[in-house]
Amino acid sequence: METMTVERVIDAPIQDVFAWLTATTNYTKSPLILRCRLTRQGAGAPYGVGAVRDHLWLIGWFRERITSYEPPYATEYVVERSLPPARHEIGRMTFTEVAGGTRVVWTTRAEIPVPLVGTFLTRHFARPIITRTFSNILAAADTALVR
Repeated sequence: METMTVERVIDAPIQDVFAWLTATTNYTKSPLILRCRLTRQGAGAPYGVGAVRDHLWLIGWFRERITSYEPPYATEYVVERSLPPARHEIGRMTFTEVAGGTRVVWTTRAEIPVPLVGTFLTRHFARPIITRTFSNILAAADTALVR
């Protein structure tokens, strides 16, 4: 399993940053993401616990389920299914108020389950694409929220 983490401070209130980044439809502002949709609403909030969202990236399709939703401080998800297949332990975004706005830390832990070359593919193919995509989404949030 490979752990991937991306961080950014966005000069906007924590509630706004949390709302923007938990609404998966905003992710299409990243050039590597083609489509995102909420396929099942969560308990108590559209993107709350139990929500299911589908993402189509240039590298594949992912069905995610929200497992924790603590506005405006954290959310967690797991990838339940994907094409190509991947193993995924956790995805987590945390939000902290800091001088200058909101610090976002986005971490995921995953791997490509291919015998003999899976670690190589995860580290040298998936990791750079995933971290770049997360960075692009955080940059899009920054652009959308900073006035």
